[in-house]
Amino acid sequence: MVGILVLLCKWFMAMRTKNARSGCPINLAVEILGDRWSLVILRDIMFGGRTQYRELLRLSDEGISSNILADRLKKLVASGMLTRSADDGHKQKGHYRLTEKSISLVPLFAHLGAWGTRWLPATEQLSIRAKLLEEGGAELWERFMTDLRADHLGTPRAPGPTVAEELQAAFDEVRRQSSP
Repeated sequence: MVGILVLLCKWFMAMRTKNARSGCPINLAVEILGDRWSLVILRDIMFGGRTQYRELLRLSDEGISSNILADRLKKLVASGMLTRSADDGHKQKGHYRLTEKSISLVPLFAHLGAWGTRWLPATEQLSIRAKLLEEGGAELWERFMTDLRADHLGTPRAPGPTVAEELQAAFDEVRRQSSP
């Protein structure tokens, strides 16, 4: 955990802007990620494979409003957390992709999920991914980041099932077991 915090501190120090309230790395991180919607959007792209505005709007369990989604997507693109590319079939549609900055947050998401599972009334179904990420540790996080780089940055993909597929299979199994 300390290594992750050091990495995040170095990363956020490099992101200083003249509009920041201070040069504190935690403050800089909170300025980008401090509202729940930014993290939920990154989560849905990272873990849900959602890359289009409509998918992010309609498939989020939390029910984000369209104006907040549009605002957060603009901010995440402006801060270098996401890129947006036009859809060849429709000029107004776009695909949002993770950048290396956001992919490097996988360990932070793993820790947040583990903390939420441990201390908050999370459901078993929605906790399974967090539990597997916590149990898999740094090795699983690295595999997941490699998969995300292939999906979002176009780097070569490792052979075999992706971490996202493994996490989805576990989610589907818990859902199947809990349904009447």
